[in-house]
Amino acid sequence: MLSNASIFIASAIYLGLLFAIAYWGDRRAEQGKSLLKNPAIYALSIAVYCTSWTFYGSVGRAASSGVGFLPIYLGPTLTFLLGWFVIGKIMRISRKHRITSIADFVSSRYGKSHVLGGLVTIIAVVGIMPYISLQLKAVWSSYNVMIGAAKSPPVGLWDDKALYVALMMAAFTIVFGTRHIDATEQHEGMVTAIAFESIVKLLAFMAVGFFVSYSMFDGVSDIYQRAAAHPDLASLMTMSKAEGNWLTLGVLAMVAIIFLPRQFQVIVVENTDERHLSHAVWMFPLYLLLINLFVLPIALGGLLYFSNGGVDADTFVLALPLAEGHPWLALFVFIGGLSAATGMVIVAAIALSTMICNDLVMPILLRYFKTELEERQEMTSLLLFIRRMAIIVILLLGYLYYRVIGESYALVTIGLVSFAAAAQFAPVILGGIYWKGGTQRGAVAGLLAGFVVWGYTLVLPSFALSDWLPISFVNQGPMGIALLKPYELFGLGGMDNISHALFWSMIANVGTYILVSLFDRPSAIERIQATLFVEVDRQAALSQSVGFWGAQVSVGELRELSSRYIGRDAAHKAFSEHAIRRDIDEDHWDQAAPYTVRFCERLLAGAIGSASARVLVASVVKGKGASLDEMLEVLDEASHVIEYSHQLELKSEALESATTELQEANERLRQLDRLKDEFLSHVAHELRTPLTSIRGFTEILYDNPEMETDQRQNFLGIMVEECQRLTRLINQVLDLARIESGRETWDITEVEMRDVIKHAVETLSQECEKDNVIIHVDVPKYLSLVLGDKDKLTQVVINLVSNAQKIYKGEGGEINISLVDMGDHVRIAVKDHGPGLHEDELRLVFEKFYQAKQIGTGNPTGSGLGLAISQRIVDHLGGKIWVESDYGKGATFFFTVPFSERAKKV
Repeated sequence: MLSNASIFIASAIYLGLLFAIAYWGDRRAEQGKSLLKNPAIYALSIAVYCTSWTFYGSVGRAASSGVGFLPIYLGPTLTFLLGWFVIGKIMRISRKHRITSIADFVSSRYGKSHVLGGLVTIIAVVGIMPYISLQLKAVWSSYNVMIGAAKSPPVGLWDDKALYVALMMAAFTIVFGTRHIDATEQHEGMVTAIAFESIVKLLAFMAVGFFVSYSMFDGVSDIYQRAAAHPDLASLMTMSKAEGNWLTLGVLAMVAIIFLPRQFQVIVVENTDERHLSHAVWMFPLYLLLINLFVLPIALGGLLYFSNGGVDADTFVLALPLAEGHPWLALFVFIGGLSAATGMVIVAAIALSTMICNDLVMPILLRYFKTELEERQEMTSLLLFIRRMAIIVILLLGYLYYRVIGESYALVTIGLVSFAAAAQFAPVILGGIYWKGGTQRGAVAGLLAGFVVWGYTLVLPSFALSDWLPISFVNQGPMGIALLKPYELFGLGGMDNISHALFWSMIANVGTYILVSLFDRPSAIERIQATLFVEVDRQAALSQSVGFWGAQVSVGELRELSSRYIGRDAAHKAFSEHAIRRDIDEDHWDQAAPYTVRFCERLLAGAIGSASARVLVASVVKGKGASLDEMLEVLDEASHVIEYSHQLELKSEALESATTELQEANERLRQLDRLKDEFLSHVAHELRTPLTSIRGFTEILYDNPEMETDQRQNFLGIMVEECQRLTRLINQVLDLARIESGRETWDITEVEMRDVIKHAVETLSQECEKDNVIIHVDVPKYLSLVLGDKDKLTQVVINLVSNAQKIYKGEGGEINISLVDMGDHVRIAVKDHGPGLHEDELRLVFEKFYQAKQIGTGNPTGSGLGLAISQRIVDHLGGKIWVESDYGKGATFFFTVPFSERAKKV
């Protein structure tokens, strides 16, 4: 065991180090060298999600339910991996509107309503109390384990060390997070310190995990083997002990990672660059994986080591090192747990104090003490005082919950109560950013309904179990009405308490929100804000115009108003930067344009919230321009004008696109006409040549009846050849016409490509011998079954070989035919050794192939329509045909045909 002094000194040194890091982070930000430009710091700050619940409670839950602790971490992982676009949209909205908290977000979306902002604040404070009490309980319990003190209730209030822990955390949070008012409500030093805390608690937890697994046991596998052999622990290795509420816990965790006030603070409010989200979507899930690697081994190791019981499973991470005589490792783990608890308390208290100040206290002061506020020359001290008092009240309320109820529940159960409270924000936020129909009254009704059901089904029963209410309230229901039993509301039983509460609270919340919104008529500003939030990426122009249109107010008045709340230096700097951006001459800057009034409102919104900022700016311009109602009506009309303009823009783009397509179509038609003319000219030329020869020889024979027999026979032979040529050409034209018209019949079967090549070569053998052309065939011996029409494939090979044969002009030569297996198709190549093709000739052949899909063209290296027909046949069979040539070394025509399914299996 360790002494009080050593624990206190180590804790004080650590907390002092945190403060030094925070101070350093703030100083770097003031110097323009922000540490938050590093996306790793942003991702690590999100790990404030891992509180003492993770550090102690996950082990305790794993000791009773095995892998039942996992949904709490699978939910956030899924949110970041699959729902990052939702987070990104919330970020963009918050940046445009200077959102300072989750209450400010909801209030701003639904018409900048003070009522709604205050309601969200109350729900957040009440809902997070259990979570803060969890941290106090964890710190105090771990401290008792460290000093070996027996767990006993305190004699009096001042004897309770947990009270001192709460006061210490309050003081540390005040020094840590409320040293000054920042117009952006971003705490760069705090975020840097939280990132450092995340590293400390990860290292501490992994250190005890390695110690238990590889020092106390022979590795993780040894722990699992021993647990599997133990009759009481074997079930923890399966899903049998895991509770049946995985879906409920997973959904709770998915929404809690965004809508818990502290998570909204670090993910949205403290974000300085939306691009950091692309790193967080994998870094944060990786962090969750690492910190949970040893949860189950520690839990099983603790159960095996303390087989006689007597040690709370929540404290295994401390009890195991202490039992093995490693107090300094236990102290490091204690610091890790303290880090997890203080990180959560600091961020949650800062977020809640901002909400209490901006959305609860300031609206009341502006409504009932407006005169007194206007007499104050400086408001920053008042804002800081309100936030500091709020932090103290928050921590004391957390301590009160711990004393009244906290001892009745395990750490995990306490945390789930807060998760269920945070889930009440999900409908109004998700509905608010994707549904324009959500209204302020609908949001208020939905939140109230869900909050009441949450309190009735979870909070009030906890008072009964702690003997602050009669236990009959839980067992029989109020006044004995069984249908109103909080754990079996309206007779719905068979569910665990958390799932039951979430089900009914969401039914009440979502149902009321939608129904009231559908029958409600939103105000002008609600419609405008709905458009700005839902269409955040498209409504930049409207967002810049929403302000006090027509107001006549001086820049000096706006600057003075801002100075009172954010400080004179900060206000003057902000207005100077605004003037530079707008290219305004500050020496002649008297009257404020609407966009400057809007800028002032956004500047104040960063310090006191959007709703209070609107009231303050309205008080300055009141009576000097358009009234608020008139302005909203104008803006409402403006939104419709912008929407109509956008529709016209889309129609204009569509018309322009259609015009371009029409021009392209006309160009294609002109090209087709040209190709058609070329085709007809080519066919006419091919037909005219043999006809002219036949007519010429006929006239010679007719005019010379006494011609010698040998010469007559020679002329007749030439005429027969020309007739055959004419017949082939006519057949080709007819074949091409049938294919083009779709009347060609196809006999598609499995074809052995070797037989096709063999038959084509045999058909041309006599003609090749006459021209002294030698054909070399190189085909594999294995099957090459393709799916095609045998006769037409033979025609393709004959056309290509005939084309190559004509290259030699009867002077002799060689033609090489090869077949290659290309995986899912065969490639046939017909190569000649003639002069080859020039670059222009090669390009022309390519053009002929491409054009052949529309207009049949001939082969520039031969006569007839063979290539056009071949292209159509190959294309119909799902293959390709092309030519390659190296000038002076011949040309090679290739075509491919797909294998049949049977050939692919072989």
